[in-house]
Amino acid sequence: MRTSYPKSADKKRKKTYFKKKVCNFCVEKVENIDYKNPYSLKRFISERGKIMPRRISGVCSAHQRKLAIAIKRARQIALMPFSTTSST
Repeated sequence: MRTSYPKSADKKRKKTYFKKKVCNFCVEKVENIDYKNPYSLKRFISERGKIMPRRISGVCSAHQRKLAIAIKRARQIALMPFSTTSST
């Protein structure tokens, strides 16, 4: 026995297409990510000070690992904050 959905249900199910994110470091052919430039690293940190995941930032896995190391190094020498304080 085959169940058929009403036509209104078929209209609700639409295919969603998304554009694949491209790694900015690969496009610009960056070989090493510099921890001494916090302005470029700031794009990959959330408002709370957390490192953004690959699926959100669109960085490839190799550059994501280098990016995480660079952010952690910049935090250690106080170029970037570990977290932000919320004044409530």
